[in-house]
Amino acid sequence: MRDGQGTRRLGRLHRIWPALGRGGLAAGLGALAALGQAPWGLWGLSLLALAGLFALIGHRVAAGDRVATRDCAPSARPGARARPAAGPARRLWRAMRGPAGTAFWAGLGYGAVALSWIVEPFQVEAERYAWMAPFALAAMAAGMGLFWALAGALAGALAGVVSAATPGRALGGAAGAGAPLRGVQGPAALVFALGLVLSEALRSVLLTGFPWALVGHVLIPTPMGQIASLGGALALSLVLTLAAAALSQLRPTPAGAAALGGVMGLLGGGWLWGAARLAEAPTAPVAVPATAETPAHFETPAPDDPAAARPAGRIRIVQPNAAQALKWQPDHARGFFFRLLDLSAGVTPEPGPGADPPFAPPPPGTPRPDLIIWPETAVPYLLDEARIAREMIAEATGGTPVVVGIQRRDGPRIYNSAALIGAGGQVLSVYDKFHLVPFGEYMPMGDLLARHGISAFAAQEGHGYTAGPGARLMDLGALGRAQPLICYEAVFARDLLAAPARPDWLMQITNDAWFGTRSGPWQHLAQARLRAIETGLPLVRAANTGVSAVIDAKGRLLATLPLDRAGVLDADLPPALPATLYARTGDRPVVAGLLLMIAIVTFLSWRRRRHAFD
Repeated sequence: MRDGQGTRRLGRLHRIWPALGRGGLAAGLGALAALGQAPWGLWGLSLLALAGLFALIGHRVAAGDRVATRDCAPSARPGARARPAAGPARRLWRAMRGPAGTAFWAGLGYGAVALSWIVEPFQVEAERYAWMAPFALAAMAAGMGLFWALAGALAGALAGVVSAATPGRALGGAAGAGAPLRGVQGPAALVFALGLVLSEALRSVLLTGFPWALVGHVLIPTPMGQIASLGGALALSLVLTLAAAALSQLRPTPAGAAALGGVMGLLGGGWLWGAARLAEAPTAPVAVPATAETPAHFETPAPDDPAAARPAGRIRIVQPNAAQALKWQPDHARGFFFRLLDLSAGVTPEPGPGADPPFAPPPPGTPRPDLIIWPETAVPYLLDEARIAREMIAEATGGTPVVVGIQRRDGPRIYNSAALIGAGGQVLSVYDKFHLVPFGEYMPMGDLLARHGISAFAAQEGHGYTAGPGARLMDLGALGRAQPLICYEAVFARDLLAAPARPDWLMQITNDAWFGTRSGPWQHLAQARLRAIETGLPLVRAANTGVSAVIDAKGRLLATLPLDRAGVLDADLPPALPATLYARTGDRPVVAGLLLMIAIVTFLSWRRRRHAFD
């Protein structure tokens, strides 16, 4: 009896250790794939890591089918008790389980690296919240893993469908039981690649959506990033995953040579097309930012270029560099407000936290801006109670309109807003943020709970922000109509496409101090660049601690203010391009194409398998 128990335990260990090894390998490949995201930018490593993962998934699909047929087919051993054949649902589950588990661990590793910035907000008041940081990161990474697991399950389902074409297997018979599905690894890797992009489309809209760190984001800084003008972020993910799927099938065979040709054609063609698009139209001139350091990125067209004519308006971006831990403290809030006033007026502010190195005023003769932009929640007062503050803003800027990030109250409800302040402190226009951060800016179902007597989380009682009515444009006179985006809203391409009319440019105000100084601010900036490429519109970005930037309609960084520096950036507004294909169609064509390709691959694999046994 004891010998039997020991044998069973040993058998379980023999099953557990390989599973742990596969999970660790998958998690490692996922973590390596995340290093293509900003700020690391190792997109080639992402491609290789995904190729390795796709090969692993292909092997797991074949192994999963082998286990399913061995366990579910009637025993052929002499004298063994006959087992009933498994039903279709059980066989499908057996086929999906292994690939889904492997994909989950890969997504977990990917999320742990790509979303590592999520620990930063808990360090603002570390004595109270630091203990929550590892749990938040684990939850975010596990959530990423679940979406990747859906793609793995889809690849496993392919094996379940294809195995139905094998005589004996479809009926649970012993014919071919336990034999791997030869030839299914390639189609399974392809279906996993397509399913991964499909899972990202789902992640972008499910509940409130979270389209952060999509695998295609690694291509944004490259010429291939221009493909987003055709199909958005999902098109970038599709290009990367298709190339990785082809790379995973490299063999010293004619099929392997064809796979290599596919990789080179896909990436090379995308690179050349993107480079040609970037060379088509030059950028508009941008003034050097007034800071103590030269910006990391600066581009200017040739002086004799006809497109280098000055646009209709000039913008000043103000970056106060107010540390999140100090921003709302009464002892510091007043100092940060006066720093904003001084920077807007072009004078050196008083020394204080975040003011080093000292701000260098614009040189004499610098043209006066037509618009000044402050970052999100720049003013530590409520708009309806800030008459004196508004008058001080108007006086400091000489009547130049200022877009101010500020909170406002309407009855018991509080909004995260952008207000246009004109001469005399008059409020000319207000935009309320409508795509709020769940659990950060509001509690989901808070108002619903208030109906049942639980009002501690209700926005209608002033607990958290209330969502604004939706996307709208802000009329800025000679500067045209801008679409305001407050922080997190720049992550959602579909929200830009929901505007009542096409704007002339995009204006993002944000407080990225919550993200620290590591990966978060850079990933947020990369997504702002992506929105410009997708829409063909320039984007002006004012960030509290950085990175403030002027981005042209093809996603190029014309000028930036360094991270963790106070200063201003004077720039001419770059011109817009005609509406892109993506701006007219959105994600629908890519999603439809994904579904069609998955159906075609599945059908062709099934038919090929069936013909092999005819």
